[in-house]
Amino acid sequence: MRFLFFLAFSIMLNASTLHLAISTNPARLNPLLATDSASSEITGFLFNGLVKYNKDTTKIIGDLAEKFYFQDATTLIFELKKNVQWHDGEEFSAKDVVFTYKLLTSDAIASPYASGFRFVQDVQIISKYKIAVIYKQPYFKALETWMMGILPQHILKDEKNLMSSSFNTAPIGTGAYKLDKLEFSKNIELVAFEDYFEGKAKIEKISFHIVADPMTRFLMLKSSQIDIGSIEPMAFERQLHKDFFQKFNIYENISHSYTYLGFNLRLKKFQDPRVREALSLAIDREEIVDILFFKHAKVCTGPFLPGIKAFNQNIKAPKPNLKKAKKLLEEAGYNENNPFEFEIVTSNSSSVRPYAAEILQYQLKKVGVKVTLKVMEWQAFLNMVVFPHKFDAVLLGWGLSATPDPYMFWHSDNDKQGGFNLIGYKNKQLDTLIEQSQQVIDEEKLAKMWQKMFAMIVHDNPYLFLYIPNTITAVNNKIKNVENAQSGIWHNYIQWEKE
Repeated sequence: MRFLFFLAFSIMLNASTLHLAISTNPARLNPLLATDSASSEITGFLFNGLVKYNKDTTKIIGDLAEKFYFQDATTLIFELKKNVQWHDGEEFSAKDVVFTYKLLTSDAIASPYASGFRFVQDVQIISKYKIAVIYKQPYFKALETWMMGILPQHILKDEKNLMSSSFNTAPIGTGAYKLDKLEFSKNIELVAFEDYFEGKAKIEKISFHIVADPMTRFLMLKSSQIDIGSIEPMAFERQLHKDFFQKFNIYENISHSYTYLGFNLRLKKFQDPRVREALSLAIDREEIVDILFFKHAKVCTGPFLPGIKAFNQNIKAPKPNLKKAKKLLEEAGYNENNPFEFEIVTSNSSSVRPYAAEILQYQLKKVGVKVTLKVMEWQAFLNMVVFPHKFDAVLLGWGLSATPDPYMFWHSDNDKQGGFNLIGYKNKQLDTLIEQSQQVIDEEKLAKMWQKMFAMIVHDNPYLFLYIPNTITAVNNKIKNVENAQSGIWHNYIQWEKE
């Protein structure tokens, strides 16, 4: 209570600030190394890529690039904006783009984002504000990969170890906001960049309050101590009253993410496909959605999301079949005297996932499977469990772009340190199909290949695909000019004003 009182007092002192909450400290405020949600969220305000999606995620438009076009099937030209400054006043130019590319693809850092540049043969400076990207072959994600934030060459050119660099906690970008204060486990403040190339943001400051407990974040939102917050469906349906809706506007969209239970396929006990199928048949996904989301979610049927061409609508979520699940487990050598046992590990950064883990535990018990649970703080979860691959099963989620890249998550090559194939999934037939798809430009042909991958992955049960939540976002009605779109509410944040 004392924490909330002092926080409320400090917020009252600065009503011009946009107050937000995040669940954990950012690991590194560097777009090349931002693999956790807190780092990604904050770096989005600090850095720009060459291009970005429009507000409806239907078209790629310029960001740091004024113009872009394919000179031929393997040569992509970027003409850069000339009025861009770094936060320290230095001028942005083509040398920064080349520097970022060379750094990302070097041995100096371990970044999963490097895989998006694996087909780049060279990046050449044509002039101070013009570059040519030469590809080894046509590549379907050639443009989207350049949404990666660009780093300043003049600051980092002599940096010997970027992984532990002070830059990661004192970043210099080109974004609409620059870092003003970094107090780990307490508060992170950004201030509007006076010389931002699209014009100074109208809200002077953004303050991120680091609050690990979901209930505390919810109470802070209800009491207007933060201006924008996500609301879990149960809280939305059961714990909000009329006065809340008089103070906040509600925006609801289907999220671009899904939650899954991923098995560590490096462990012998998960390598038997009968076991994975049995676990899938023991799960009632509809029950999970009904209990946790009150119709504010849908069952996830596979690795690509509805609404995009990669989605395979012919694949349905399996219906629970406890009899068959028990039979498969018995065929695999498990019974009452020798039950199948494993541990599910998840994080407390989501208020829903620990409850989802409990439901999974309850459902699997019906077929004789013994599940133990572990809930951890987010950074410890990532650093001690997820990235070292020290788990039986993880309850996690992925956020996906409008153009998915199966290579990052499902190709055998990315079962490595820093890679996103966290579970060690390997399928040679799928690897070949992914490799073939990388140079397919024809959208319809590519869609059919993606849909085939969708079916192959679901058949193998490396994950139990669980649910796709809606995002329910409450925005203080003192924030003006907020526009909802397919991409969410943040696409025009520099135009927001706070009364």
